[in-house]
Amino acid sequence: MAITGLPPDTDADLARVSEALAMITPRWNVRVLLALAGQPLRYKEIADKVSWLQSGQLHPKVRQLCDAGLVQRTEHTPRHVTYGHTDRTVALLPVLPLIVTWAEQYLEKPERPLPAIEQIEDSLTLLTRRHAATILWALKIRGEAGGRTLARTVMPGSDGTNIYPPLRQLVADGLVDTDGLGQPYRLSAAGDGLGPVLGALSAWSAGQPLAQAAQHPVWGRPDAAPAPRTWVSNPLRLPASTTAPAPNRTGRTSLLAWQYGDLFSHATPSRPQAALPAGGPRR
Repeated sequence: MAITGLPPDTDADLARVSEALAMITPRWNVRVLLALAGQPLRYKEIADKVSWLQSGQLHPKVRQLCDAGLVQRTEHTPRHVTYGHTDRTVALLPVLPLIVTWAEQYLEKPERPLPAIEQIEDSLTLLTRRHAATILWALKIRGEAGGRTLARTVMPGSDGTNIYPPLRQLVADGLVDTDGLGQPYRLSAAGDGLGPVLGALSAWSAGQPLAQAAQHPVWGRPDAAPAPRTWVSNPLRLPASTTAPAPNRTGRTSLLAWQYGDLFSHATPSRPQAALPAGGPRR
């Protein structure tokens, strides 16, 4: 059953992406997944890696990730149970550096460099606001549209004025632009720049190789080759340690050669492009 006024294939694609975002966005989910990088761990070993979470907080997270098919629970004996990544999670991990790349280019710059894991969490929060993904999809397809037109596409059958609160939020977040009251809405540079992220999430949620993201019918850019990316990485830290950090190491990695520790980096690469006038989308 269609939930938007978009074509059926697009509607189904959007529903899959929204479900994927709902799986990984809840607080600490990505950190728990990263704590499970490598060999399967026993529950106590996971707890040691995310020691700031109490057991009453961690246990529901692990159970939720198991139910979502992102963590596999293996019972060796009644007293020996381990948790590890499923194939689905292994396929998801290369999407995370794409989110970091977008955040470092478009999100407003904080006073202190943020670990990449915080860049991911901030970005996911923007994407999971109510109706955000649907509005971004609709504007990418239409180019620009008035509020009433968007209302018929995003929330058919609803009062047309209901579209304005999420639109105002997206404008405040820096993902959508408008020239003023009564003027049409369009994607900002930051909103349009989400293409690689949303295309990759679409491919992952459909069980396709991430290389298919470039061929996405809405967000694909088949002629655009990704630029090499420099990551400045610190050893894995959950959360940031109060002790002096280990020496950084710098190296270029391709998307599929990405290392888990990169997500906890304080990367400060130079950027040839100018910063957004408003400092980028809000966190």
